[in-house]
Amino acid sequence: MFFPHIEHHGAASGVTGSCHQLYADAANSYLVDCGLFQGAESSGGEKAGQGRLEIEFPLDTVRALIATHVHIDHVGRIPYLLAAGFQGPILCSEPSAKLLPIVLEDAFKLGVSRDQEKAERYIKLVEQRIIALPYKTWFTLQDTSSLRCRIRLQRAGHILGSAYVEIDLYYPKTGEEKRIVFSGDLGAAHAPLLLPPEPPEHADILVLESTYGDRLHEDRNTRRQRLKALIEKALEDQGTVLIPAFSIGRTQELLYELEEIIHRAQTKPPLALGERARARGCDGSAQSSDQDINWPELPIILDSPLASRFTAAYRELKPFWSQEALDRVESGRHPLGFEQLIKVDSHGAHVRMVQHLARTARSAIVIAGNGMCSGGRIVNYLNAMLGDARHNVLFVGYQAAGTPGRAVQTYGPKDGYVDLDGERLDIKAGIASIGGYSAHADQQGLVEFVTGMQQWPTEIRIVHGEQQAKQALALILRQRYAGRPVKIQLPRD
Repeated sequence: MFFPHIEHHGAASGVTGSCHQLYADAANSYLVDCGLFQGAESSGGEKAGQGRLEIEFPLDTVRALIATHVHIDHVGRIPYLLAAGFQGPILCSEPSAKLLPIVLEDAFKLGVSRDQEKAERYIKLVEQRIIALPYKTWFTLQDTSSLRCRIRLQRAGHILGSAYVEIDLYYPKTGEEKRIVFSGDLGAAHAPLLLPPEPPEHADILVLESTYGDRLHEDRNTRRQRLKALIEKALEDQGTVLIPAFSIGRTQELLYELEEIIHRAQTKPPLALGERARARGCDGSAQSSDQDINWPELPIILDSPLASRFTAAYRELKPFWSQEALDRVESGRHPLGFEQLIKVDSHGAHVRMVQHLARTARSAIVIAGNGMCSGGRIVNYLNAMLGDARHNVLFVGYQAAGTPGRAVQTYGPKDGYVDLDGERLDIKAGIASIGGYSAHADQQGLVEFVTGMQQWPTEIRIVHGEQQAKQALALILRQRYAGRPVKIQLPRD
């Protein structure tokens, strides 16, 4: 075996279960992420995260775990890693150090035990292992006569605290140096709240995600207008708009955007009588307008205790927000805690809310987890409301193959059905998707991450994508290299 050497224990053949092992030499290796498999990528078609939990690789050489960010498909197997005997530190960014215990407490209760005392003991153990690293600062992991290893985290722009990882290896006996970069999940430009990622100076080996390696996002500059238009169109059906969203990242982006829509509706001057008539159409039929849909009075329902905890943590982490977001706060606005926001915490309140909205079809926006509809409170809403044409489901994020979200997104517009909790449900509700809200970089963003380096990598390992996305990204990268030396691999785990 030649060093450095990389083995993939997840997210090489698909888009979940991220886990990559970098061998610096025969005695020392480092893990980058250790996440849950979801959807069809969990063995045997079980519910997301219920299969492929065991750590099936030896840990005797693993010196540290580096977490790129705290999404469950990147950190959800940490409880099983610790149970398997991992004794090393967990390194992550400063914001991730605050968010990770929240994620792992939830994962522990879902997958190990709901006993609160056991969960608290476990979280204390995790917190003792965490080393919070500031961005742009080198940290030495190892410094011996045969190996020096240091790492640096850079903003990835995916969710708050997300990072790509630069790992410098130096072998004193030979004088050889190598820089390996793990992209983690890269965000895209124009994302609210966060600064966009900037490419590293150089890399010898790049492990690159490819979630959207085969497509370009819709224009992110106009996505707020599209979100507003889609919600207004959906509300014309006189029902509720359901938005499945991940508790961390997507939920906070949506709240930020909805607050802006409400703010603009509040500050817009009222239409004159003739303008109001034209807005409604010559025949008096209702058309979408701020006057037809009273945004300042429209309930925005956040039905996710976990998302509420993350949103509170986001508010505490304002120093890591973008300048635009900080300017809003400075002006007296509350981007993540506005007046129309209704939080549903207890299970009883959740059940009552589902029953109320299903019965009355009241105009409202519901944001609930999880983002791929494979569990969480969104499933109860779907069970109660998918069969009613008055309601609508709006997808704002990636739906992995084999998840209920992918089935609803694919077959809903075709008058199809979905299997939820062992029951087959006909889909009568309206189904829409908006691509500009992806938290992942698109093909252009991924290519620019590579070509923006001063020294392009000579080896690229494309991971974290479906096969067609990886192949498309590999093709365009080969075209961009145009004679430059490069080895592009599509590894499998």
